[in-house]
Amino acid sequence: MSAAPYRRPWSLRALVDDLRTGRTTPAAAYERARARIAETEPDLRAWVELSDRPGPGAIPLGVKDIIDVAGLPTRCGSVLRADSPAATADAAVVSAWRRAGAAPIGKTVTTEFAFFSPGPTRNPAAPGHTPGGSSSGSAAAVAAGQVPLAIGSQTAGSVTRPAAYCGVASLVMTHGRFSTDGVTGLAGSLDAHGFYAATASDLAVAWSALTGEPDPATQFSTPLRLLVWTADPLGVVSDEMAAAVEALRERAVRIGAQADAFPQEQLIAEVTAAHPVIMAYEAARERAEEAADPDRLSRPLTDLLRIGATTSDADYRAALALVARARTEVGRVFSEYHAVLGPAVPGAAPAGLAATGDPVLSRAWQALGVPALALPGARDARGLPLGLQLLGAHGREGDLLTVGTRLEGTRP
Repeated sequence: MSAAPYRRPWSLRALVDDLRTGRTTPAAAYERARARIAETEPDLRAWVELSDRPGPGAIPLGVKDIIDVAGLPTRCGSVLRADSPAATADAAVVSAWRRAGAAPIGKTVTTEFAFFSPGPTRNPAAPGHTPGGSSSGSAAAVAAGQVPLAIGSQTAGSVTRPAAYCGVASLVMTHGRFSTDGVTGLAGSLDAHGFYAATASDLAVAWSALTGEPDPATQFSTPLRLLVWTADPLGVVSDEMAAAVEALRERAVRIGAQADAFPQEQLIAEVTAAHPVIMAYEAARERAEEAADPDRLSRPLTDLLRIGATTSDADYRAALALVARARTEVGRVFSEYHAVLGPAVPGAAPAGLAATGDPVLSRAWQALGVPALALPGARDARGLPLGLQLLGAHGREGDLLTVGTRLEGTRP
């Protein structure tokens, strides 16, 4: 199947500038988004439903369909929610984005209850390859230039992986940074909010609007202090991905950064193994009602819920204890460095739409609850995106975005 005529990603920073200077209006931005969706959506299939009345905000916003938007149903990619009524109120995070100036214009495709069973969305950067999961609709909508901003959620790798596969930027927030009220979750100690834009600079302007913090793209100019995480103990990183990480490390050094080896590679591998234990145990309890109707669930989700239901309390507590110890040790590392640089995914998006790829390189960091920034730009020999990631200290998203905007400004 040939690729649709997707547009380049829509620059949020440029749109904000145009709105500020009067070169465009909120109504014109909304109509531009609707026109772009109409042009490409029959092929892309990133949306579940569009709103006729997005509200007074100026920035067209896509919302993952596990997150409530007043006036629209929340179907969670599941037949069990096919007849859900419209939500009567926004999720807390949607309310926060509205206050920041965003206007939700519709619900984007999610995998079934934000797990592994794929939705219909295609990857605009690599047609015929998975767009990732579970926030695939949001990532694809940004990558195809339909909207400049979209939100998702991450429990394992559901924001970072689609960004890496589709060739856009994303930020996963510190766990607990915003309330999850109005969100259909999967594992409470792991679920976190995230959002997509074309570049780290675009994420930075969105973060400033959302939080009221100074624009991270304009902040500190001291030499960067980075750690480089190879993920070698996990044995999953492709040669091309490893080369992309090394190339960005070299560019960082050329602009004066300090770049040292990450000292806790084995510990991160151990936390990676603990994450699925926590996720399955909590999901089996969070989604117990759905587990009672297994014939209407996908095989991946029924397997997860079955495994979680048979995971012992002792194994769950041991996994939590390991994560708590690692959080302390990694926190000491973050106190001395601005960010950890590493691969976001093992390699480029796998071919086919029957699976969503492997979240293995996000699992540990999600268990630790730290913010994660996916950086686009690298490509493999076929021209497919190779997303890298930056990890930061708890509550230091602004610093992470500052690092990201400085690194994306370097060139090979």
